[in-house]
Order: sequence, then C-alpha cells, then structure tokens
Amino acid sequence: MSPRIKKSSQNLRGKVALITGASQGIGLAIARALAAEGCNLVITSRNKTALAKACRELKAKNAHVLSCLCDVRDPVSVRDLMAAVQGRFHTIDILINNAGIAHSNLSVAELSLESWREVIDTNLTGMFLITRDALPLMKSGGVIVNNLSIAARRAFAGSSAYNASKHGALGFTNTLREELREKGIRVIALLPGATDTAIWNTLWPEAPRKKMMQPETVAQALVNTLVLPAESTVEELVIMPSAGML
Repeated sequence: MSPRIKKSSQNLRGKVALITGASQGIGLAIARALAAEGCNLVITSRNKTALAKACRELKAKNAHVLSCLCDVRDPVSVRDLMAAVQGRFHTIDILINNAGIAHSNLSVAELSLESWREVIDTNLTGMFLITRDALPLMKSGGVIVNNLSIAARRAFAGSSAYNASKHGALGFTNTLREELREKGIRVIALLPGATDTAIWNTLWPEAPRKKMMQPETVAQALVNTLVLPAESTVEELVIMPSAGML
C-alpha cells in the first residue's frame, strides 16, 4: 500500500500569515491562496480603497482577516502594524515581504534622487523594517518569504534603482537565512519572472502581457513550497514564463 499523502490544508490551516502589499497583484494572489488553505491573514497596503476591497473579498471567502494601512518605509507605521498583529493574533507563522514599487525606464544619468530613494526605501529598507519588527512574533517552524523578482539575479537597462533594490534584497535575504537557521525559521527568496501585474504600467507600459505568467501561478508555486515537510526548505524559488519572456 502506498503511503497516504498529507493534504496541504492540514499543514497551513490556522497559521497566521502577514502579507505586505496585499491589495493587488502577486500579494493579493498569495493572500487568496493562503485563505484557501485556511490561514488567518494580515494584509497591508498604502492604498486605503484597494485594501478595503481586498479585505471584503477575502472575508467573503470565510477567511479571518486583519487589514492594516501600512507604509513599510515608515518605522512608526511598521511598529503600529506589529502591535495590531500582536493584539489580534499574538504571533506570525508566515511573513510574506511583498510590498514593492518600480520606476520609469530611465538611465542612471536621467534618474532623479527622489525616485532612487523611493524605490530603495520601499523595496529594501521596508523589507528590513518589516522583518526586524516581525521577528519577535515568530518562532521555530515559521517561514519568511521575500518576493524579489528575477531582477535580483539579472540587470535590466533603465531600471537601476529597481535592480539595485532587488540585488540588495537578495543579499539581505541570504544573510537573514543564515542568521535564522538555528532558530528553525525558514527563509525563502521568491524570484518570479515577468508576471502580469500593475507594476508594468511603470516599468514598461507596452510590455507583452500575454507572454507573462499570472499572479495566481506564482502564488500556487509558493503554497506548494510552504507545505514541504519541516525538515526541508527551498532557498530560492525561481518561476519563469514558459514563453521565454523574463
């Protein structure tokens, strides 16, 4: 007789998952996927209207949801978020650092300091602030997933701040993994290729969306990784469109 395969919902049901940038795109797709697995959700965004819409959708699926406006660049906003999580759920089992922005396709010579700082502060410093303040609420068996994009491994002309933020975030992720191994907290770098989300409105408005992956594809791949046995991990999860587009 073959061994009985354990369903994923038995692994994730009741876990508390915090997802930043969860009002659209990959973040919302991950929230939907985790809600389907029975997770309790904490979702954040800077967009009040989009966050409220996402919260209503997830609650309609019988998910337990705490929605919090949060600017990941702001230490006070991040502390307020963690206080709300502690007050509602007391713990974080899964942290998804997903919040991120891009800038228009501009050369280094053309890019403004303001745009540089906004991207670095959101994509890199924001990840640090969220992670640092979430760690006291995490324990052995927890998982941190940093959504980095394939730009963490490759460079694209006209995206210097975005590339730099993602390369830096990969270095941060790799360091964090080494620091948390003994504590039993897994750290996963999520590196999706071109995915059909709103970020392309900034990066490349004319991009061929039909060649891209859907956010749900990335979310499903991540769920499959999260339900691996506790004695194993995936350190880098690279997902690419089959059409060959980056």
